[in-house]
Amino acid sequence: MGIIGTIIIGLIVGLIARFLKPGNDSMGWIMTILLGIGGALLATYGGQALGIYAAGEAAGFIGAVIGAIILLVIYGMVTKRKH
Repeated sequence: MGIIGTIIIGLIVGLIARFLKPGNDSMGWIMTILLGIGGALLATYGGQALGIYAAGEAAGFIGAVIGAIILLVIYGMVTKRKH
């Protein structure tokens, strides 16, 4: 998959994660894309560390959404401390 495909999937995963997690997560398009890509990376490497995925195997779409939701929760905890 090329960079454009990665960005599109990242956007879709980020939007779904923001929709599923309650609360106000005000961020722009670029942060939403990065959230989706980061969620996929978190799910892939976290799943490999836990033995869910084999080495070199990528997380699926649902795993990427779950990873993005975890990142949103962490983001919410960090931004609450600033205020």
